[in-house]
Amino acid sequence: MSDFVFTPPAQVSLAISGTTARFPVRRVYCVGRNYEKHVLEMNEGADLRDPPFFFQKPADAVVEDGATVPFPPMTEDLQHEVELVACIGTGGANIAVADALDHVAYYAVGIDLTRRDLQFRAREKSWPWEMGKSFDHSAPIGVLTPVSEAGHGVRGISLSVNGTERQNSDTAHMTWSVAEVVSRLSEQYRLEPGDIIMTGTPEGVGVIGPGDVVVARADGLPPLSITIGGRA
Repeated sequence: MSDFVFTPPAQVSLAISGTTARFPVRRVYCVGRNYEKHVLEMNEGADLRDPPFFFQKPADAVVEDGATVPFPPMTEDLQHEVELVACIGTGGANIAVADALDHVAYYAVGIDLTRRDLQFRAREKSWPWEMGKSFDHSAPIGVLTPVSEAGHGVRGISLSVNGTERQNSDTAHMTWSVAEVVSRLSEQYRLEPGDIIMTGTPEGVGVIGPGDVVVARADGLPPLSITIGGRA
């Protein structure tokens, strides 16, 4: 007999290239303000030397490649943000920068979908960002590639909408590198296998709507394609 009062939800997981095994998702962490030009285009007024800050999306917000994403409620300003995604394979706390990349097992490309109008409203009122960032289907993530194949080097990232390029940059422009992000995050939370870190977006974010086909790319990684559906 089950000890649960209802059937628990299935484990959220992601495909891994070259294997039928899947990556079980524990938590989804996101980094805010990690590319200088994106900070400036958002008119944040932030000190570009500020340490990275983090927020989370629920694990069940993860969407896989090829999905149709319902247009979310309560917004008229849904926007795309292409991001490099680092996936933790070895846990730890207070990880040194020099050791941080040893804890990353996979990389992927992802899209941080954002209800920008709700994010700005929260910012104006000093509220948490969850209403703008952590809604259903807000974390599309592509097929994972093992570090043994992808490496840890700088890679170009880009995003197009209906075939027109909107974002194009590379991870060399990160304010805080992947290693620094992992290290800083591990000071606040103990990282565990299954944790995913969306490492921030470059400039060029923009509005998307029903019917749009959004394709995110990162050099050396499988592309991610989603279609924006009708309102949820």
